[in-house]
Amino acid sequence: MNHENLTLHTDKYQINMMYAHWKNGTHNKRRVFEVFYRKNPFGGGYAIHAGLERVLQYLDQLHFDESDLAFLREQEENYDEAFLDELKDWKFNGTVRAVREGTIVFPNEPLIQIEARIFENQLIETAILNFTNYQTLIATKANRIKQVAPHDTLLEFGTRRAQEASAALWGARAAIIGGFHATSNMLAGKMFGIPTKGTHAHAFVQDSSNELDAFKAYAKALPDHVTLLVDTYDTLKSGVPNAIIVGKLLEEQGKTLKGIRLDSGDLAYLSKEARKMLDAAGLNYVKIVASNDLDEYTIHNLKSQGARIDIWGVGTKLITAEDSPSLGGVYKVVAKQENGEWEPTIKISGNPEKVSTPCRKKLYRIVNRRTGRAEADYLTDYDEVLDVNKTLKLFDPVHTYLQKVVTDFEAVELLELVYDQGHRVHKPLTLDEIKNYNEQQQSIFWEEYLRNLNPEKYPVDISQKLWDTRMQLIAKYSGK
Repeated sequence: MNHENLTLHTDKYQINMMYAHWKNGTHNKRRVFEVFYRKNPFGGGYAIHAGLERVLQYLDQLHFDESDLAFLREQEENYDEAFLDELKDWKFNGTVRAVREGTIVFPNEPLIQIEARIFENQLIETAILNFTNYQTLIATKANRIKQVAPHDTLLEFGTRRAQEASAALWGARAAIIGGFHATSNMLAGKMFGIPTKGTHAHAFVQDSSNELDAFKAYAKALPDHVTLLVDTYDTLKSGVPNAIIVGKLLEEQGKTLKGIRLDSGDLAYLSKEARKMLDAAGLNYVKIVASNDLDEYTIHNLKSQGARIDIWGVGTKLITAEDSPSLGGVYKVVAKQENGEWEPTIKISGNPEKVSTPCRKKLYRIVNRRTGRAEADYLTDYDEVLDVNKTLKLFDPVHTYLQKVVTDFEAVELLELVYDQGHRVHKPLTLDEIKNYNEQQQSIFWEEYLRNLNPEKYPVDISQKLWDTRMQLIAKYSGK
């Protein structure tokens, strides 16, 4: 069985809709779908877009192999053999525009825009949402942790608590995008070029007759990479004193003890006491690593209590995004091509926040030239021309009385062409490039928009033309 072929990584209703379009002869009609989310995760003010590389790899590899077709023949819908023949020769031929990975993004703006035959657009929805929702969520969580420990080393330790292997691997990558420095996962290190870090477990200490012998054995094996877990028995009475002994032995060999790790107990108190003991022994260079169900709130509280921790190993609450475990990104059709012309489409709902914004769109980040800060994100119809030499009026699309006028601005277009008529045109970026881009992004926002608690709402506004089109379609389909 080929588990690398993800073509059937989709919901059954996607296949059924493909079949219905094929049976009715509408499968070649072109449509534009957009991926966006409606609400910021973690009660925050933003998200970090991640997952695009996974999406592009998926599109590159899409094909129905013989085992896929055989499985479809077994389905109770009894699909026509001619339909399966159509799938046999199928490949993705769409055009994709997307926001670059590492970009700070906000609700109701397109992260990915796909123009393709409805036949293709229908199939790929589930997988694209799966990849984008999860990795964006983890990158955002990592970035929130980075905010409270901006000058510390952050290690992703979540593999054993992740929801299966793919989540652990791509979650580790997303954590790096969000600001982390290394992972414990060796395969993620191999796949993505992420630095790998690790110490040892309590079992290594328990396997020796005493703690000091265990520490000495570990130091003998890895003399240039010694970080010792000191809480197996008693952190301050045995763990740290034994680590100090090994640290002194390493100095005699011209080596250094890199760190000690605390994995239980009162991390604030233990780290302060351990720091005193290490410094008194002349080991002021030894770093203190902490783990044990950490997240941005715990780390913030530990720092407020004066914890002397240099390196944070964050696992479960990062890789599972425990306090906000789903992003809720959606995939909606916004335009359809009829007789060679593009027509806007809309989804209307009894829940006002679920009413979509129609039209193929462009997404701009409006940056004040004087301050270098982002003023708002701005959506226009794809055919609109934005003149940066003119005054731009911005208004909230829900509360239209919230308005402001901007002058002397740059309009940075965020949706970039990444796939053109079935061919990838986007050069893969390294993780360092994506991470550096994210750090540059952070610098153009006022901190009020990005703070973890009670952030100011960042404006995502639409052009007058888009607003007019939206209102016309609402009137048309609501019968008013």
